[in-house]
Amino acid sequence: QVQLVESGGGLVQPGGSLRLSCAASRSIFSFLVMGWYRQTPGKQREFVASIPKSGSTAFADSVKDRFAISKDNAKNTVYLEMNRLKPNDTAVYYCNAVALGAMYWGQGTQVTVSS
Repeated sequence: QVQLVESGGGLVQPGGSLRLSCAASRSIFSFLVMGWYRQTPGKQREFVASIPKSGSTAFADSVKDRFAISKDNAKNTVYLEMNRLKPNDTAVYYCNAVALGAMYWGQGTQVTVSS
């Protein structure tokens, strides 16, 4: 069973930055795509960003030009760099990995943007 462990969440002021990490329990070469989603109470989980095994990254319109996604294959880790954070970025952020015939989720990390 694959485990994805997120870290890096916390409380940050509006305009601040955070970097989330997602460490996988196996080589991320095995995943077709990895990404980040977020969810607030009472709402559906929404797409934030993704990075494929090969090809271009993708971002939700709401975070484009503020967030960046990257990966370190040697560390089996995917990162989400979040800049110019806004209060409506507050959510639980989940790491996601897609392999042939399977999808995996992390346990989530809370990000709170507030003054």
